[in-house]
Amino acid sequence: MVPTRSALRFVGRPTWEALSGHPVTDEVFANVHEVAHVALGRSADLVVVAPATADLLARMVHGRADDLLTATLLTARCPVVVAPAMHTEMWEHPATRDNVSTLRARGTIVIDPATGRLTGADSGPGRLPEPAQIVAIALAALGRSRLVGPDAGPDGTGTDLRGRRVLITAGGTREPLDPVRYVGNRSSGRMGYALVTAALARGAHVSVVAANVTLPDPAGVTLTAVETTAELHDQVLAESDGVDVVVMAAAPSDFRPERIAEAKIKKSPDGSVQHLRLVQNPDILAELVQRRAGSRHPVVVGFAAETGDADGDVLTHARAKLARKGCDLLVVNDVGGGRVFGRDDTEAVVLDRDGAEHPVSHASKSELAGIVWDLVGKRLDSQRPGPSLL
Repeated sequence: MVPTRSALRFVGRPTWEALSGHPVTDEVFANVHEVAHVALGRSADLVVVAPATADLLARMVHGRADDLLTATLLTARCPVVVAPAMHTEMWEHPATRDNVSTLRARGTIVIDPATGRLTGADSGPGRLPEPAQIVAIALAALGRSRLVGPDAGPDGTGTDLRGRRVLITAGGTREPLDPVRYVGNRSSGRMGYALVTAALARGAHVSVVAANVTLPDPAGVTLTAVETTAELHDQVLAESDGVDVVVMAAAPSDFRPERIAEAKIKKSPDGSVQHLRLVQNPDILAELVQRRAGSRHPVVVGFAAETGDADGDVLTHARAKLARKGCDLLVVNDVGGGRVFGRDDTEAVVLDRDGAEHPVSHASKSELAGIVWDLVGKRLDSQRPGPSLL
């Protein structure tokens, strides 16, 4: 643990040492024989700076090395995750925004702060993200760095989505029957949020459209909440212009009631059967592909929750769906018997429009998210223009 001088004014050195179980210093000239200001950065597998002040962001951008933390950051060749926290006016100041952009361009993972209560009576963007989210992004960045190894790039971070704009949907839509009831599905949004965390760890700018997700809102993203498939459709199409990737991890309802009752539907005294007429919802995934008009941009990823039946097994239906939809990748889950929904682990097969199949067995949703982004990254790389011959 390497605090700044200001951090030691907030929390005393003995407290930091008692909590961490390690000596704590901010001095470059402490333990000079160990050359700590160089050794710490060189030996680190991951550096997490939380909270990061506006002042520290500015010092990082200018390569200052006037304390142990900034000296360590200059020598680190591992992923660096920064979680800023400050008053809204400071976060939104052009100088801070420029500093954040510069750090991201260099490969530093900067998590946008959460919105909420600050110090005193203030409230707004600038709140430190929840520790669990910082840890999740840090672990994803660490795993990515270890995976790519020497291919991580000159900064060693593996931020292959740096500068990319991605749109991710999560959760499951609900179609109202009456003021009380709805037609829905069992999607929890866990897979979508795992994709969000992995994308942030790879340096992407992330927008999320969440349908009835009860998980904590992720910091560092632009999030819009929706309820119905029609709302999801309109929001996705509105936000998809200009993005590099759209990942449709949400589970939209294929059907909606033809009519929504104005009052709660009552039971019939004679126990007679109530008939419900359904109409088909718009196919968001197919429409996204059609809007590309023959282009390969943006990369479009779909998800398919399938069960086998008399007409074919899960992969038979999934291959037909991929051909019908025309997306670049289709992540297929066998959801028979209550599998996948609401769980942290998953099994899937990722189908590629070029014919390749990538089975993923007994993996966490975070691991599956990493595999999906690996495959997306290859497609993005193939879309980069070649070197100019002029």
